[in-house]
Amino acid sequence: MKTRAMTARSDRLDTALGLGAVRGPLGVALRTALYAILVFVFAGPLLALLVSSFGRATDPTRLTLIPHSFTLANFTTAFHMGVLKYLLNSLIVVGGGLLLQILVSISAAYALARKQFPGLQLVVLLILSTMMLPEEILAIPLSLVLADVPVVHVNLVGTLAGMIVPLGAWAFSILVMTEFMRDVPLELEEAARLDGAGDLRIFWSVVLPLCRPALGVIGIFGFTMIWDQYMLPLLVAQDPSQFTLALALRSLRADEQVGTGVLIASALLALLPSVIAFLALQRQFMRGLTSGAIKG
Repeated sequence: MKTRAMTARSDRLDTALGLGAVRGPLGVALRTALYAILVFVFAGPLLALLVSSFGRATDPTRLTLIPHSFTLANFTTAFHMGVLKYLLNSLIVVGGGLLLQILVSISAAYALARKQFPGLQLVVLLILSTMMLPEEILAIPLSLVLADVPVVHVNLVGTLAGMIVPLGAWAFSILVMTEFMRDVPLELEEAARLDGAGDLRIFWSVVLPLCRPALGVIGIFGFTMIWDQYMLPLLVAQDPSQFTLALALRSLRADEQVGTGVLIASALLALLPSVIAFLALQRQFMRGLTSGAIKG
């Protein structure tokens, strides 16, 4: 009896609208129509961008899903205008920035989650407060710091390193990793210490492997945050050869000689890495989103 009730309830909750309970051809038609609408709403803009980048688009407000004339001229022109160089700069920045961000996040999270020291809550509060400050407020002090980095007294303005270093510490990644590491059972750490393992071994071999779902979450969000950066490259770059793709799109948009098709092709190149990153990390991302519910 209980099994039948749970099965019936599962059928009713098959979809958000309860279409799973509708049987026969009518249910199939309703579900097909619903899925088609969802695909059109979410995938339609991406498909329109893809089709228009290989066509002769003249108006960015009138993109189409139906290809008319296939051409590679948009991409050829974009490559001649240095888009590949801008794309390479973006990949360097996002690769170095994401790696540095993950290293800082897991290290800081281990200290916040597994250690007890005076002022712990104050440190967490200060980290959280950085998420409340918009980039525009930090622009001037950040540019002054990059022009004369404390201690080493190095000028990072005009270098790709100046776009990478400020991205190393992101409060969101630190807090996500901290919450995951707090859920790791203390018994595992105590057993490792009895076997003679130190803090570094416990961190690397015990705690970190259990936080792979969190690494997927901060990997996707961190990639997107760094890839979409506009203010930081604008502050650091002093020459067009140092532009990232996001910054170069603004320059291409301001150039009256650049056609709409070239802009659409460049925008597609700027969009694809984010899509690829999500597809590559989606399994860990979904595990990270659902692990909290499973533990609860």
